[in-house]
Amino acid sequence: MKRRLTILAVALAILAAFLWAFWPRPVPVETELIERRAIAVEIEEEGEARIREVFTVSAPIAGRMLRLELHAGDRVVAGETVVARIRPAPSALLDARSRRVAEAGLQAAEAAVGLAGAEVARALAQLGFRQGDAARASSLRERGAISERDYDMAQLDLTAAEAAVASARANLAVRERERDSAQAALSEDDAAGEAAVCCTDVMAPASGEVLRVLTESAQIVQPGQPLLEIGDPADMEIEVDLLSSDAVRVAPGAEAAIDGWGGPALAARVLRIDPSATTRISALGIEEQRVRVVLGLDAAAAADQSHLGDGYRITARIRVWEGQDLTAIPVGALFRVGSDWATFVVTDGRAEQRRITLGERNARYAAVTEGIAPGDRVILHPNDQVADGVRVEPAPGT
Repeated sequence: MKRRLTILAVALAILAAFLWAFWPRPVPVETELIERRAIAVEIEEEGEARIREVFTVSAPIAGRMLRLELHAGDRVVAGETVVARIRPAPSALLDARSRRVAEAGLQAAEAAVGLAGAEVARALAQLGFRQGDAARASSLRERGAISERDYDMAQLDLTAAEAAVASARANLAVRERERDSAQAALSEDDAAGEAAVCCTDVMAPASGEVLRVLTESAQIVQPGQPLLEIGDPADMEIEVDLLSSDAVRVAPGAEAAIDGWGGPALAARVLRIDPSATTRISALGIEEQRVRVVLGLDAAAAADQSHLGDGYRITARIRVWEGQDLTAIPVGALFRVGSDWATFVVTDGRAEQRRITLGERNARYAAVTEGIAPGDRVILHPNDQVADGVRVEPAPGT
């Protein structure tokens, strides 16, 4: 009898262990209580900080620019700071053939000067003779020994002789200038002459800082060649390229935050939105329509950003919608049932599947317009063991 009782006890223990092993247990889940919250919807996109007005200083004339003494970061004052100095370019070197041609031209110019000088001498001699004739005609006229016509002819010859002298002297001046031009073509660069005419100073067109030095070393420059860029770091704006589907939700004046640049978040507002989009190719090779949106820093933020520079990469978060005192559900508690949104609500220790209607949402919470109410507890990230009516056990602290 005792042996039978022992066997029965062992069998009952095995049966109890078997039932305990296969008895369904509550599924451990993580839950969160539904509360009323403020929900803000933001569009986040990478962009670039830039100085609003950048001035490119270019060479106004051709010449030899002296080495720039300014460097990136140096302060300049509009109309006062000399940013570049340009002196006349050195003359081109002549090869043997060109030099012979230039020397022949100089000899011809010198001969022309001699010929013009001889013409001046001849004209002066003719003038002296006509002056004597005019003096005798005047004396004879006073005594009545000459007719008025002869007297007038003497005066006319004198006037013509004076004009011939003036013409000869003018021709001599022209030939002398031609000789000087021929001599200049053969002359070498003169350091003293260069110092006398140096230099053309290029002044800063605006106050601010030197952003980039494009041409630093002394060299020959051409008109319009960029030398350096100047801008005011305090006059900063942000440029962001948004998808066209996101840009239609953004309005001028919308609030934004600038971060991801290595410093504190900066408050900003949307200044303008381009009216047209540009086709861009994404990193995945997909064509996208991008719209440029320009943001301006608030006055306080602009004063605080002492290290945000031109061309820095930033992350812009533009607020497109905001609601207060909304029934908010964590995005991690949502899943799809057909075309509807649904969630699991913990009711009397069991999971209850509910279809819900959503409003606006962001990366963390969604606004619920129908289906659940504040005070309900929903299951976060439900796994495949969670189903409608399954017993669940919320994790401690949730």
